[in-house]
Amino acid sequence: MRSQGLSASRGRHDVTAILPSAARQLHQRILCDMRARPSIMIRSCVHHIPQRVRIAAAAFCMQLALGAVYGWSVFLAPLRAHFDASKTEVTLTFTITLAVLGVTAGFGGILQRRIGPRATATLAGILYGSGVFLSGFAPSLIGLYLAHGVLGGIGLGLGYIVPLAVLVGWFPDKLGFITGLAVTGFGLGALVVSPLATELIKTYGVQDTLLLLGAAYLAIVVAAAQFLRRAPDDYAPPGWTPRQQPAPAAGTDPMLADALRTPHWHLQWWMLALNVTAGAALISVAAPLVQELAQVGPALGAAAVCLISLANGAGRLAWGALSDSLGRCPTFLALFALQALAFAAMPALHDFIWLMIPIATVALCYGGGFGTMPAFVADIFGAKDSGTIYGAMLTAWSAGAIAGPLLVAALPYRTALLLIAGLLITALPLPLMFHTLARRDEPGIAIGSPAPVRYRKHGSPKQPGPPQRTGSFT
Repeated sequence: MRSQGLSASRGRHDVTAILPSAARQLHQRILCDMRARPSIMIRSCVHHIPQRVRIAAAAFCMQLALGAVYGWSVFLAPLRAHFDASKTEVTLTFTITLAVLGVTAGFGGILQRRIGPRATATLAGILYGSGVFLSGFAPSLIGLYLAHGVLGGIGLGLGYIVPLAVLVGWFPDKLGFITGLAVTGFGLGALVVSPLATELIKTYGVQDTLLLLGAAYLAIVVAAAQFLRRAPDDYAPPGWTPRQQPAPAAGTDPMLADALRTPHWHLQWWMLALNVTAGAALISVAAPLVQELAQVGPALGAAAVCLISLANGAGRLAWGALSDSLGRCPTFLALFALQALAFAAMPALHDFIWLMIPIATVALCYGGGFGTMPAFVADIFGAKDSGTIYGAMLTAWSAGAIAGPLLVAALPYRTALLLIAGLLITALPLPLMFHTLARRDEPGIAIGSPAPVRYRKHGSPKQPGPPQRTGSFT
């Protein structure tokens, strides 16, 4: 058998050897093409995917890795045991992380305009991944605060805003949907990482788990960053015709300083802050709250946390897409009204299944605020500067992430839930005020068109512009 194989091999080589030179070259080319065909087919398939779709997929993966920060609760017990610390001391790491995220996001918007989205996102991945990685070496809580809270928080802040700023330029026809999709990845990060981290902690311990996850976050975010590109200034998707709008006079682009002088920015800030306050309050105590109200064990408390993560992610996409047709102001009005009803109903519910309905509602609306607001900002101030302007607005995230958990921790759960319901009722006039303000600024124009209003620079005359998509209540 072996001799037959050798003779057959010699036969093939002999046939090749007696072929003319041109035939041998053709033979070698065919063999090379056959070997390269799989990679050629893959490159061809990727090439035929529209560029903006590839960028959206990369942005989603990047946000998925960054959103793993919401899975911090799985590290609480192991880190408490490792540092012999209280729950409050370890939880402070998460609070610092979100506070730094909100403060840094504004710089991320500015930085991505100066050095480009790819470089900014790459830097963000290095900082966030390194922060989590170094947390595994932290000798004390101070080291944990500095590594995960400060260094990791800076990376999160720089990275969170970049995909949003990029995608609003590539998807001017689907602003609410695409910003919702981008932040959906952030909302679902905990759902992916939490069970993985739990198993890793059991196998390798909490420190080695932080090392492994930090390296993974760095690799994923940096890899995804290489696909991010800023859309051309005159980009329009095939089949979509942008609304005609008058060209702005010199010096009328709405930069951050000019946006901060408008009441529109401050109303949007308060809408986002109050929405975050309500959602963060529930998320911070979800498991013990469910166990107390429904009288269930830790397993069902953990199930409620998973449900919140799913609803948080789904709400970002669903509400963001819905706001494209419903309008941004009506969307926020619905978010506040539904949450007020949900928080008011929770203290009276004692059955686990029934309790999950208002809890899921709050999580959907919490995610919906993050899915809708980036498009809301782009509607009002334009896509070009939305990354910088929305980045500064994410200080509302920091404020809400601190105020909500402190409020719910300071009072009995039932009292806190009713107080938050009242807080949301006081938030209902905010979108109505914004709608009235927009109608006053653009008299005679029906609110609801997708084009942005152009705000003047300080001291320059206001230029007329098309109306923003705030949504009509009439």
